[in-house]
Amino acid sequence: MTPSARIQAAIELLDAIVVAARDQGAAADTLIARYFAERRYAGSKDRRAVRELVYAAIRQLGDRPKSGRAAMLALAQADPDIAALFDGSAHAPAAIGASETAGKIGTAPDWIVAKLLDSGIGEEELPALIDRAPLDVRINRLKPAPEPIEGAEPIAALPDALRLPSGTNVEALEAAKDGAIEVQDAGSQIVTMAAKAAPDMRIVDLCAGAGGKTLALAAAMDNRGVLLATDTDRNRLSRLAPRAARAGATIIETRLLNPTREAEALEDWQGNSDCVLIDAPCSGTGTWRRNPEARWRLTPDRIERLVATQAHVLEIGANLVKPGGALIYIVCSLLDNEGAGQVAHFLGEHPEWSVDQLDLPAGRTHGPGIRLTPAHDDTDGFFVARLKRPC
Repeated sequence: MTPSARIQAAIELLDAIVVAARDQGAAADTLIARYFAERRYAGSKDRRAVRELVYAAIRQLGDRPKSGRAAMLALAQADPDIAALFDGSAHAPAAIGASETAGKIGTAPDWIVAKLLDSGIGEEELPALIDRAPLDVRINRLKPAPEPIEGAEPIAALPDALRLPSGTNVEALEAAKDGAIEVQDAGSQIVTMAAKAAPDMRIVDLCAGAGGKTLALAAAMDNRGVLLATDTDRNRLSRLAPRAARAGATIIETRLLNPTREAEALEDWQGNSDCVLIDAPCSGTGTWRRNPEARWRLTPDRIERLVATQAHVLEIGANLVKPGGALIYIVCSLLDNEGAGQVAHFLGEHPEWSVDQLDLPAGRTHGPGIRLTPAHDDTDGFFVARLKRPC
């Protein structure tokens, strides 16, 4: 592909990503993979260059642009070399017109930025929300220690965490094939520590998804006890079983839940769990470094629906906790109505519950819990609180 053809390919991909973000369609990574699967002529350098162009455009545009061309025009405004490639030649984008409008540069849509500022995120922290994320892995203590990985560096205060060089093909590493390491952001590892998982406990991971935190819990429990992983998404939950088998995590049971009828499916766990971990569905404002187009998917109505869902799963989880047990509430959001405000509302409805103070290796106290941010902690953004049921 010529440099101009790469620009045109990026525009075509961005067109698809803009539509998918508007219509809650496939993620950018999925669309990029599909695009090149249909264009076998594109070499690895072409694919890498186009991907970098696409994500550079996504990261710099806070608002969803009207088109892929508008997104690339924003890059062209800041880079004369890119602007020169809009030359109208074969397989190249048309020349830039005098009246064309580029996409709006920014961190996020103005209404979301306002909510972040109202939630105590300082303006100086906003740029870090859309930086490129590091590549972290968790060492799986259920397996023999992996061989040293070239370029890997330990993460302070996290004995089981490593940060790998950007671009490392983790799937090709023997340690990953053997289940000795699992890709997991350092922040995700830290908030999972709030469960204080230990051998012989009975733990429910209520919104387990594909099981990243479930596997970390199984390792902390040393494969002793009972660990129930549940979710309402069949596709996501189905990924856990093969991951658990590879990781040697034998104590994990999975259970698919029917939305709005979760309590019925969990009747046998009512009031007898040592700990319930809720990694609740949320806006994902703390994960924009990994999924920058997620900013283009959010609407006020969507956040309202997520807040209602979070309150619903908190009630379900609370009923599973035994007297003296703990409820761990986690969101990868930096918005208070999903984090600190959500927990404050729960405590207002359940004054018999109390906040169990956390001592984690990163983050800052925020309301009834702890918040991690990309700028302060060099992790994805999270809010976590540990709540205790009275004896």
